[in-house]
Amino acid sequence: MQLSFSLSKWQSFAWLIGLSLSVPLMFLIFESLQPDSEVFAHLWDTVLWDYVRNTILLIVGVCTLCALIALPLGWLTAYCEFPGRRFFEWSLMLPLAMPTYLIAYVYTDLLDYAGPVQIALREWFGWQSPDDYWFFDIRTLSGAIVMIALVLYPYLFLIFRTALREQSFKLVQASQLMGKSPSQSFFKVSLPLSRGAIVAGLALIAMESMADFATVHYFAVSTLTTAVYDTWLGYYSLTAAAKISGIMLLFLFLALTLERVSRPTQVVHERQSSVNSTTLYHLKGAQAWLASAFCWLILIAAFIVPTWVLADYAIDYFEQAWNDDFFLYAWQSLKIALWVSVVLIIMSMLVVFNQRVSSGKRVTLPGKLASTGYALPGTVLAIAVLIPLTLLDDKLNTWLEGTSFEPGLLFSGTIFALVFAYVVRFYAIAQGAVESSYQRISPSLDMASFSLGRNRFKTMLSIHLPLLRRGILTAALLVFIECMKELPAALLLRPFNYETLATHVFQYVSDEQLELASVSALFIVLVGLIPLYVVNRSMEQRS
Repeated sequence: MQLSFSLSKWQSFAWLIGLSLSVPLMFLIFESLQPDSEVFAHLWDTVLWDYVRNTILLIVGVCTLCALIALPLGWLTAYCEFPGRRFFEWSLMLPLAMPTYLIAYVYTDLLDYAGPVQIALREWFGWQSPDDYWFFDIRTLSGAIVMIALVLYPYLFLIFRTALREQSFKLVQASQLMGKSPSQSFFKVSLPLSRGAIVAGLALIAMESMADFATVHYFAVSTLTTAVYDTWLGYYSLTAAAKISGIMLLFLFLALTLERVSRPTQVVHERQSSVNSTTLYHLKGAQAWLASAFCWLILIAAFIVPTWVLADYAIDYFEQAWNDDFFLYAWQSLKIALWVSVVLIIMSMLVVFNQRVSSGKRVTLPGKLASTGYALPGTVLAIAVLIPLTLLDDKLNTWLEGTSFEPGLLFSGTIFALVFAYVVRFYAIAQGAVESSYQRISPSLDMASFSLGRNRFKTMLSIHLPLLRRGILTAALLVFIECMKELPAALLLRPFNYETLATHVFQYVSDEQLELASVSALFIVLVGLIPLYVVNRSMEQRS
């Protein structure tokens, strides 16, 4: 009876977490189906289809450019030997630490008409006005695609390179024996075998592209993400914002459905006992230096130049940027990130442990329900969280009406809304890291612990936790940095006069004064490098 009751408790915890974190999505779908006044009809008749077209073009453009960058880089670092390969294996992931709006501002500052690049060109060639020469405008949809792709390509690079390293080299060697060139082997062997990994990486990039708010807002490119933001703050129509959010959810659903339908019977079986540690192609001469030059070009454009410019700003404007506001906003950001990280580690441990000790077809359903928030862009998530929290505040104030206690906006108008949104948004990251670590713990350890008289809770504390330390640390760091960088949800949900580092920096970016928040911007980037280092070290040790 004790074991049965204990198992029932774990299942209750898991279902409570799954249902609680899926509540915002359910309310969003319900609200999007409600009749609206004239706001949504006005948007439908005027600008909504421009938003839809720009969103589709943005997603397609970013995915295409990321594939053109990441696939060659992944193949070169996985299969080829050339100068600097081991350095590029980890350094090409560094752009993930760079928020897109920072790299957008840096390149706008460098490439605008009043920027140093065009000033130098006019001095060199004697041009006097814009009519004397042509120079591309970075503040366009194309510019936004390039900026976002430079930050997001590491997702596909990491996933594709890992898939290549885990493939059997014998298949590629067999293609060599059949007279196939390296490029032919790449297109006919490596790419087809890695199709699932490539699609997974592109799906992640597509979701992140659609979720981007700061870059497209700064470049004045109207997408569905900016439409949700403008509808809520401009028209104050929660229902219209929910309807636009519903369109974005429909895009996500259709993309995932089409991907699955496109390969209903495709299965790839490989026998690979360990990660390959050798290289197939030893590049020499011009080929080797071209490979290094390509890697350096991407790394310089995506990370070194923006970081160098931010560091230069921080040095020149140190007295203005190093102030009490920086310390206040840094502490507020760190505090929220720590709270969310701890809460998510506890939640993910409870849900994944339930999956381990329970059985049945629905054992993974609580985790899937809890993970639905990761697919929601920040602006959409903010609307999804506001709906139930506003309703809860309304019910609470109605119930306490006439009493001495008037709570006001206890949930929707406080830091609770922001923390809850982050928990919903980033739960999937924590569960993925914890679940991956749990899979490497043999079930025989559980049986040995039970045979020695330990119950499930003591088994988790004394057996699992020590073995999960690295996975828990990785999960906490990944959640921590995502919280530090998150902007759209913070802009919509933060209490009045409450700023995080991300919102603080974005305000100065919007005012074309990033220099005055350069220390804060550089701090966000430096903090973002920590989980990248930990993840890279973990991958090296596993290899």
